[in-house]
Amino acid sequence: MELRCDLAIVGSAFGGSLLAQIARRLGHSVVLVERGRHPRFAIGESSTPMANLLLEELATRYGLPRLLPLCKWGTWQRTYPGIACGLKRGFAFYHHRPGEAWSPQADRGNELLVAASPNEEVADTNWYRPDFDHFLVREAEATGSVYLDDTELTGAEFSPSGAKLTGHRHGEPVTVTARFVVDATGPRGFLWRRLALGESALPTFPSRQALFTHFRDVGPWLKSESRAGSGIPFGPDDSALHHVFPGGWMWVLRFNNGLTSAGVSVSDAFAAELGLVEGAPAWERLLARLPGVARQFDQAKPVHPFQFVPRMAFRSGAIAGDRWVLLPHAAGFVDPLFSTGFVLTLLGVERLARMLEAGCEPCGGALAAYAAETDGDLVAASRLLAAQHAALADPESFNALTMLYFAAVTFSETVRRLGKPAAAEGLLLRQRRGFGTAAFELADEIASGLAVDAACMRARIQELIEPINVAGLWCEPKRNWYGCEADDLIGAAGKLDASPEEIRAMLRRVGFAG
Repeated sequence: MELRCDLAIVGSAFGGSLLAQIARRLGHSVVLVERGRHPRFAIGESSTPMANLLLEELATRYGLPRLLPLCKWGTWQRTYPGIACGLKRGFAFYHHRPGEAWSPQADRGNELLVAASPNEEVADTNWYRPDFDHFLVREAEATGSVYLDDTELTGAEFSPSGAKLTGHRHGEPVTVTARFVVDATGPRGFLWRRLALGESALPTFPSRQALFTHFRDVGPWLKSESRAGSGIPFGPDDSALHHVFPGGWMWVLRFNNGLTSAGVSVSDAFAAELGLVEGAPAWERLLARLPGVARQFDQAKPVHPFQFVPRMAFRSGAIAGDRWVLLPHAAGFVDPLFSTGFVLTLLGVERLARMLEAGCEPCGGALAAYAAETDGDLVAASRLLAAQHAALADPESFNALTMLYFAAVTFSETVRRLGKPAAAEGLLLRQRRGFGTAAFELADEIASGLAVDAACMRARIQELIEPINVAGLWCEPKRNWYGCEADDLIGAAGKLDASPEEIRAMLRRVGFAG
């Protein structure tokens, strides 16, 4: 088999399949190459308002109307009820002490809920990747991409005029000659290995290990607790649920097909204590240390073998070169704590799409700019997440540090919805004067173990987020339960360089009232 194309994309998960659709809409011929076949087990499942907004913008700009219903829970359920997903109303964090059953504190100091939507209709989702990725690759085929599954690529040669990829499919040789190659195969993937790109350090982020799978029959969180009438902004089971404990944290993400994704990210020392490499026995040892979580999983049964990742964080030594580029997920990965992976990938797809829209394959300064932006976003995420990991054993500090993330992302999402994307100023506002440098310097201090007075840290965070706090964060009456309220955004109109009437119009447009 010998194929020629403008664009060869290696890897057909959601990023590669989405880029293939965009490239076809722009008139480029595409070959999409996949080592395995769909549907298949995959994690990386929690969307965010920014991820859904970016997907919506890409689908609108490049004429992909079949993707638009996937941007909100309500339209997804009405349009594609056969594609499994989970309702995600926000982020929920519960702090645990080893060996102790969890119980709520009067000041809610051992929990944190931050809403991402005002109602279910416009809520985010947990993507059940076997269904979601399979749907997107079928859409890529429908738009005219040539799709090769079960294809093992073993060679990659580049010249000034293009690239030649070689391998085999079903025992027969395969050659793909392309003008440009995009690697969407994930960390330490195809081009990283073939071109020996090496690794660069993420300066402050600690080494982490992971263990995860999908389960059936995971029970509800706090099933013996009643919070009815308490003013809780959403049920924690309808969220990206995080169990936080010294040495690590656990995610629990539900889908509407009866399955639940769950896994842990832990330090090397804690991984050694648990014997994490052993898989299922290590999971049971972890649950024995967390009685409240063990109750949630007392009837749970894994439906796939446990997957163990001995080195989770990754940063490629190079991201782009002559006739090739890595999508952000292939360029690097940090940790899934704040679900930043989708946003990083979609920002990368957006940048490449703009280059393809110009009428030619990415090259020269455009590729250098792509690499610098992709790496800058990755490092920014790693710096903030490093501070969060340093504070895992201290609920007060952990919750305070999350305000840097939530203030930055809610501001960024809101200005984009107001038609002012330039005001977002980089992932997590890393390029914003008065916030970016100071916020990440504080994060570096905490991650590096410098003694930072707790009261001083909280004061610095409050000062940093005040100009961008458009969501009513750190409001004392809310006491760690932050709903999604129109009055907060309207009251922050001045911070958004908008009038209250503009904010109200935006809220009506996005379905804030349901």
